[in-house]
Amino acid sequence: MRGGWPWWTGWAVVLVLALVVGLGVPVVLRERAAARWPVTAADLADGRTALAALVVGTPRHVPPYDRARFGTAWADVDRNGCSTRDDVLRRDLTAVRLDTDGCTVLTGVLDDPYTAQVVEFRRGPGSADVQVDHVVALADAWAAGADAWDPPARERFANDPANLLAVDGRANQDKGAADASDWLPPDPGYACVYALRQIRVKSAYALRVTPPERDALSQALTTCHTTP
Repeated sequence: MRGGWPWWTGWAVVLVLALVVGLGVPVVLRERAAARWPVTAADLADGRTALAALVVGTPRHVPPYDRARFGTAWADVDRNGCSTRDDVLRRDLTAVRLDTDGCTVLTGVLDDPYTAQVVEFRRGPGSADVQVDHVVALADAWAAGADAWDPPARERFANDPANLLAVDGRANQDKGAADASDWLPPDPGYACVYALRQIRVKSAYALRVTPPERDALSQALTTCHTTP
């Protein structure tokens, strides 16, 4: 050392700066991803209010979940002549090509919100590449209060477009019946919108949340990119 700072000080400063920048990268990337899915400040405030109003409780002992308790899969509850699945595919895909019946989606392109990947849909052996997710899973809803509903109410819930989303098939399989405490979309930028959607559905149907689920939803709302 020739007066001033030791020779290694400069390297130490560089190392510290590198660590700080490195630790900040995930935050920057998450914020950039969230900017793809902005929400209004009013929607975020409403979501927080709705989350605070949800009944919080530990899982109850209920009869075993059975998909059949929610009625016929993809029933045409709106009586438009098309299955709910095709209604959602037609809503969420672009470049959609329909069969001659005017309902069956033959091909389309999905800009998947869960993975931020583009997935091509083609009806046939690869149809499962795009699946329709119950944002609040049916098994989760069953344990959160739907066990007390009558069959028509459960069928309406299973086919409510507000709780349905066309997504990447593998991501949907990974999610399974998990609530927000066990699964959030792989693309962190969509966590806010996903949480808001779950909160709206659970609020609309008076479904409970567990303490870990409430905390996970609350945390997801801190990632929101808001617009006026």
